[in-house]
Amino acid sequence: MKRHWIWRGSKFVFFVLLAVTVLSLVVMALWNWLMPVLFGLHAISFWQALGLLVLCKILFRGWAPAFATRWRHRMMERWEQMTPEERERFRAGIRGGCGPWGTTPAAPKV
Repeated sequence: MKRHWIWRGSKFVFFVLLAVTVLSLVVMALWNWLMPVLFGLHAISFWQALGLLVLCKILFRGWAPAFATRWRHRMMERWEQMTPEERERFRAGIRGGCGPWGTTPAAPKV
């Protein structure tokens, strides 16, 4: 079982590195094709293109992934609409865990 997670994790890291490399190469190619001709700027290297990508991510998107901020906003809306009983039931379900590694929550008493 542990090998399965190691394999999946290494595949994930590989694809993230591949995506970052391809995006950096695309940014570098577009910059070197357009910016020197249009604005008289210098060509950039791969590492400068990677730095430009990171800078744009920080400036325009922040550190949290987009799905995390949307999820948090939706969850806060749901929480505000819950009654105190529903909130307590939700907390009990979270404390109980989920999946085979957590304990199952007790059945609600009728």
